[in-house]
Amino acid sequence: MSKFPWKTTLAGFAIVGTTVYAFAQMAPGMHGQMMQGGQHGDMRGQGGHGDMAGHHAGIQPASPGQDAFGAIQEVVQILEADPRTDWSKVNIGALREHLIDMNEVTLRAVAAERMTETGIEIAVTGEGRTRDAILRMVPAHARELAAHGWKAVTVERPDGVTLTVTASDQISLAKLKALGFIGIMVQGGHHQPHHLMMAKGQFAH
Repeated sequence: MSKFPWKTTLAGFAIVGTTVYAFAQMAPGMHGQMMQGGQHGDMRGQGGHGDMAGHHAGIQPASPGQDAFGAIQEVVQILEADPRTDWSKVNIGALREHLIDMNEVTLRAVAAERMTETGIEIAVTGEGRTRDAILRMVPAHARELAAHGWKAVTVERPDGVTLTVTASDQISLAKLKALGFIGIMVQGGHHQPHHLMMAKGQFAH
């Protein structure tokens, strides 16, 4: 009876030894496969990020970063797309000067507003380049408003102009007060067509 357990134990050790040896021989390959699998996983992850980076790289910003630059860019693209454009008459520099005027009047001019019984009176003033821009833009805009039924007139003064707009059936006192100077200046849809005409050399303030 003592021999049977000994033989059994010896056989068990032999089986275990064989199994351990076989696993040791297989382990490097399995480890390599596991490592390769991990690397492939990492590469897939990196590939995923790469794809996302590529996707984001394909999305370009729409804004050129500066309003006047964007307005000029838009007009140039329109001119380039039109086979009838006469490049001998195109004057992009004139459009740039006008956009500088718009910037001066919009951001630098002083507008002192006073409501009257019949409308609004606005003293639009400035110095140097701002005053020059006021004199070029505000009277021209008042004429455009008058052509569209508004009662708008300007009187020149040493430092700018006085713009007077009278209330009418078309525009109430309350609306004039709410709009104020710059709200009145943006009235009408003539600015954009004028910009294109200016660039074509067909119009100037």
